[in-house]
Amino acid sequence: MVDVAKALNRPPTYPTKFFGCELGAQTQLDSRNERFIVNGSHQANKLQDMLDGFIRKFVLCPECDNPETDLHVNQKKQTIGNSCKACGYQGMLDTRHKLCTFILKNPPESTDSSSAKKEKDKKNRKKDKENGSGGGEAGNHNDIDVPEPVDGGDEDDDDWGEDTTEEAQRKRMEEISDRAKNLTLSDHLDKPLEERVNIFYNYVKQKKESGAVEWADKELLLEAERLDVRAMGPLILTELLFDHNIRQQITTYKRHFLRFCHNDKKAQKYLLGGFECLVKLHQSQLLPKVPVILKDLYDNDLLDEDVILAWAEKVSKKYVSKELAKEIHAKAAPFITWLKEAEEESEEEEEDENVEVVYSSAARELKVEKVQPEVDDDLDIDAI
Repeated sequence: MVDVAKALNRPPTYPTKFFGCELGAQTQLDSRNERFIVNGSHQANKLQDMLDGFIRKFVLCPECDNPETDLHVNQKKQTIGNSCKACGYQGMLDTRHKLCTFILKNPPESTDSSSAKKEKDKKNRKKDKENGSGGGEAGNHNDIDVPEPVDGGDEDDDDWGEDTTEEAQRKRMEEISDRAKNLTLSDHLDKPLEERVNIFYNYVKQKKESGAVEWADKELLLEAERLDVRAMGPLILTELLFDHNIRQQITTYKRHFLRFCHNDKKAQKYLLGGFECLVKLHQSQLLPKVPVILKDLYDNDLLDEDVILAWAEKVSKKYVSKELAKEIHAKAAPFITWLKEAEEESEEEEEDENVEVVYSSAARELKVEKVQPEVDDDLDIDAI
């Protein structure tokens, strides 16, 4: 939402609140931590249609359909003005929409300061003109203390004028184009899956090349979710973040993979597919280490036991050749055997733990009773 708001030159609270009004849903606005939430489960295409509606009502110029507009709130008069930097349009918004009540109570941060500055400049020019004809000390406007207006002034003819020359428009459009690069929800979701995967691949690659990937685990997850390729994320991450030193790199990038793989069996299957591809690329170094690498992935909670056992049951040629897949499974056999034995032992221990010997004075005999096992809380990724 922050990226969308920057591209539209509006506070992120506005489109979030607009979604809430249109959906009849509660919203959570946390500007400090840049978290803007619309409660409920909503389809991306529906939200995109609503975003288009927000842009039409509160962003585009009614004269030239240009997005280079600013909102000007006059809280005293309860009006919201709209000015266009491209064509010079100045007008008022229809305040019947519920969002307008929110905008009037929460004007854009820049509105008050910019309006005050323009109003002050306007009054200064007016006084300069009056004092200039008198000459002498009266003409020295530096000695005049002009009070700043409150709420942008009370005059109807507020000066919202902007530089509308061709060069000024070109510069502003370049700036908007840079910000709008993130505003690609509908375009990207309309693209085939392969294209969206390639977009995510290039995004991760750019992060890695710029040296920012190590602390970008949340950003990578958000980008994958935006492109609707979250489950396939581990496949791309494995290729770009791992090499023949995978055992050390698992520790380095544990957070990145946990964000995708925690409680997501489909993502874990893609991680195993990526692991097979990695073995193919570094076959001489990694093939002998298959069992210990799988154990590393298991010990770091990146792979669940049932996912590994299901993978071991069937040799697939989806990611590598059938011959190499058989070799990988053969090398993994000691770990699979250990995992099965560990599972059986844990089941036996669990049964023992759930049994409690109770002495009954009435029956004068020992009774065996089952007790409910304690359930651990889910792993909190953000606490890692």
